Amino acid sequence: MKRRAFLGALASLAASRPHAVSVRLGVASYSLRELPRSVAIAAVQELGTSFVNIKSFHLPYESTSAERRAARAEFERAGLRIVGGGTISLLEDDDDHIRYHFDYARECGMPLMVIAATSETLPRIERFVEEYDIKVAVHNHGPEDEHFPAPSDVLPHIRHMDPRVGVCVDVGHTARTGVDVVEAIAEASDRVLDIHMKDLRDLGVKESQCIVGEGAMPVRRVFEQLESMRYAGYVNLEYEIDADDPLPGMRTSFTNMRRELAAMKRIGAA
Repeated sequence: MKRRAFLGALASLAASRPHAVSVRLGVASYSLRELPRSVAIAAVQELGTSFVNIKSFHLPYESTSAERRAARAEFERAGLRIVGGGTISLLEDDDDHIRYHFDYARECGMPLMVIAATSETLPRIERFVEEYDIKVAVHNHGPEDEHFPAPSDVLPHIRHMDPRVGVCVDVGHTARTGVDVVEAIAEASDRVLDIHMKDLRDLGVKESQCIVGEGAMPVRRVFEQLESMRYAGYVNLEYEIDADDPLPGMRTSFTNMRRELAAMKRIGAA
């Protein structure tokens, strides 16, 4: 309880100081997985963001180098910035397997890979991070994840690794492990390289996912914590429901997130 009170006080202190709100909202294209690439690109444009984390539905692993470059150009012509890719599974402790996916990321213009990994594959992955200068963020997948249910499960394995090895905090999956999401982000500190944003009506129930801002997720507190850390990455909406028609819910999620950021800006300027 003392630790929680201390972290809360730090977040409140940071939020009370005048500052420019710099949280950058993007889209994890997994949200648009049932839509072809051209339609997904148009959807991201409609949401008013230029940041996208590409899932393989929209840029397949088995594509050729030429196809990858062409797809990358398609995103860029639309005014979109590829800020990462994933989640990409790096579960085989094998150089050829890992190099294949790093080549994929490089040719697709991904500066960061959101990955699924194991404690065994992480040391090998670190070597490729150093060789390719591509960041990796280990994605936690909640209670069902046999390797890394929460961000805190990753941290002991990467504590002494290259700073380009970090975590992607999926706030929904993190909450379902029973921990405080804001505390989890604070604990991971500068190892937080990516955020997947979603909301749940019941923070313990996977099936209760809803439009961001309409559930129990402490969205404002998450944003305040990221601001207090001067987080330099992206908050990518990963909208896993309404797969056949996700845009209405995504649009409302962006409206609600932007409302929170605007309120923070007003408080900071007061």
